[in-house]
Amino acid sequence: MAESAVHSTNAGDDPSRRDFIHIAALAAAAGAGASIVWPLIDQMNPSADTVALASVEYDLTKIEPGQQVTINWRGKPLFIRNRTQAQIDAAVRDDAAVLKDPQADALRHKEGKAQWLILVGSCTHLGCVPTVGGGEYGGWFCPCHGSTYDTSGRIRKGPAPTNLVVPDYAFLSDTKVKIG
Repeated sequence: MAESAVHSTNAGDDPSRRDFIHIAALAAAAGAGASIVWPLIDQMNPSADTVALASVEYDLTKIEPGQQVTINWRGKPLFIRNRTQAQIDAAVRDDAAVLKDPQADALRHKEGKAQWLILVGSCTHLGCVPTVGGGEYGGWFCPCHGSTYDTSGRIRKGPAPTNLVVPDYAFLSDTKVKIG
């Protein structure tokens, strides 16, 4: 006689339960790993004082036409110059000159705001700080090695390889600019 086969299942032999335990264990391990790794990754973010220096706002009403102010931004000098119409005309006229690092004046300021020239005030040769109004082009002159920049911050003479850097900036209003 054939006896009917009765299968008894042990709680430990249930495949769906075993799969659930494996998945739950892996999820717990992943959560534990993430909770250990997250503080290590988070500590690599810049500190609050560094983030605060990342951008700066400046009130442009303090600068008369033909004047320049120098402010500190990210540990570097930043030149904000209110150019006169004569300085703008000289810069546009020099667009056709032979330049070491050719760049039109229109690309060095925001459209419609040609009087405002904002530059990182570090010579592109060795990082010295050029003096305003020096040199034969009416822009900046680096006394350390003789680099001369025009009224648009373009290199005209000397060992500097490139123009003064134009940082990222945006006008918040007609009288306020945000750099960085």
